[in-house]
Amino acid sequence: MTDRQPSLIQIATRRAEASPLAPLRLGERVRQIRKAHGWTLEEAARRAGLARSTLSKIENEQMSPTFDAVQKLARGLGIDVPQLFAPAPGDRALARRAVTRAGAGEPHPTRTYEHFLLAPEISRKKMLPYRAVVRARSIEEFDGWVRHSGEEFLFVLSGAVRLFTEFYEPVDLGEGDSVYYDAGMGHNVVSISEEDAQILWVTSLTG
Repeated sequence: MTDRQPSLIQIATRRAEASPLAPLRLGERVRQIRKAHGWTLEEAARRAGLARSTLSKIENEQMSPTFDAVQKLARGLGIDVPQLFAPAPGDRALARRAVTRAGAGEPHPTRTYEHFLLAPEISRKKMLPYRAVVRARSIEEFDGWVRHSGEEFLFVLSGAVRLFTEFYEPVDLGEGDSVYYDAGMGHNVVSISEEDAQILWVTSLTG
């Protein structure tokens, strides 16, 4: 984790007193979920495998968590990662639109992937789109399978990757190739091209 000025995740929402694009801080969302469970900071931190002081800094926007820490938070709070980036259910916004320019996106780097969340200002999505640079070169770099609810679509933008899945043989995918799979099935992706591959991932937030 690194300390820095808190970044805002822009959230589209319909509020009588606010504009269609109102900001929601990740720390605020974490606090909402923790309190909904009735957990103290100590209990939530223990469940997430984080120090109490670390969780407190995240909630108070004094620390920006890495994607690894976000995954720990999600597991500890008993939710999927995408749910951390959406406010509590409410009225649906209408006629929303978000443009993410080439090379832009909300960065969430890890030791295996460098994720760039696309259209971060739209809340209550039914899909979570993000571009990723695949840093991993071996499945041994992962702490077990990645799995979560929903479905996932992967499109190779450049380079080549190998997709490992829990119930299938590994498959190699090159530029322009794509794959669709159930995200509840364990999966990991590694680069097999000379350069780090870039992929588009779209994850459903239902199902």
